[in-house]
Amino acid sequence: MKALVIGGDGYCGWATALHLSNRGYEVGILDNLVRRYWDLQLGVETLTPIAPIERRIERWRELTGKSIDLYVGDITDYDFLIKSLRDFEPDAIVHFGEQRSAPYSMIDRDRAVVTQVNNVVGTLNILFAMKEEFPDAHLVKLGTMGEYGTPNIDIEEGYITIEHNGRKDTLPYPKQPGSFYHLSKVHDTHNIQFACKIWGLRATDLNQGVVYGVLTEETGMDELLINRLDYDGVFGTALNRFCIQAAIGHPLTVYGKGGQTRGFLDIRDTVRCMELAIANPAEPGQLRVFNQFTEMFSVGDLAMMVKKASVSLGLDVEVEHLDNPRVELEEHYFNAKNTKLLDLGLQPHYLSDSLLDSLLNFSTKYKDRVDMKQILPKVKWRR
Repeated sequence: MKALVIGGDGYCGWATALHLSNRGYEVGILDNLVRRYWDLQLGVETLTPIAPIERRIERWRELTGKSIDLYVGDITDYDFLIKSLRDFEPDAIVHFGEQRSAPYSMIDRDRAVVTQVNNVVGTLNILFAMKEEFPDAHLVKLGTMGEYGTPNIDIEEGYITIEHNGRKDTLPYPKQPGSFYHLSKVHDTHNIQFACKIWGLRATDLNQGVVYGVLTEETGMDELLINRLDYDGVFGTALNRFCIQAAIGHPLTVYGKGGQTRGFLDIRDTVRCMELAIANPAEPGQLRVFNQFTEMFSVGDLAMMVKKASVSLGLDVEVEHLDNPRVELEEHYFNAKNTKLLDLGLQPHYLSDSLLDSLLNFSTKYKDRVDMKQILPKVKWRR
């Protein structure tokens, strides 16, 4: 089976491409490499050293004997996209090729527009390419749990059955996105749903929680295959930031009260979820939605877990609360369903078992690469 991983040079995409290759898929990576440019533009670097994509792929072939095709270009360029698809002829299109940072999308008008154009137009181009020449391919698209926001009712997996004035229907779950990035993901979902309905395409939308961890079976084979560990205020996550702060003796900076609750999953579960979705494709005309996370934590919970795990490494860790730069509820109800991937066979890894091996140990090993100027937030939702 042939799987084209769009955005395969990024954090989730790289790990997924190697995982699928290791499982016997014929894999191609399509990427415009803009994620590396955004780092240069913002003056930030991942904590872990990342080799050029060509060297990464070469090293993978040297270690495993398996080749990965590479297409460098932009999915907003339809001519490039369709030519690449014709050359590779994918059975599954795994779509990670989007600007994925909420803070980046909130920096200014330019970044908001870049986010919307890259994400929405790129996805539209993929849908039209599928309609025109690859109607039987299965689109596996990375969504986000952030599309839902923090409603005061349980979050279902994509759809909700409601009764109104004596009538009942199953409808797309209401969306309450919290940034221009999350809005772009909502637009994607609506466009994919429409395309499946009118053109008979098949798609799976994986609404992913916050992903953590550096190690998968494949990225741990060699340092040239190592994955990203972003901790800065634009592309980093709170959990990554806490681990880096613990490693260098900086207080763990919790935004606001720390009651913000989200879904989380290990990068090893991300790649497995992708494999499960590809191996069990949607039906023609169907957009199915899986909530892709394994555990739920508040930001305050994460800080306490990192503090506790740091003790075993002899690290002295304090927790400090900062004014929240985001506009979000800091104390709220959050209960999301996540049974569909478990029903397909996902066997989760848990954060309590991963903090040391896949986060704190890497944070300590590469702590000399930490840029202290990137520790604190720089982007505010309100000016």
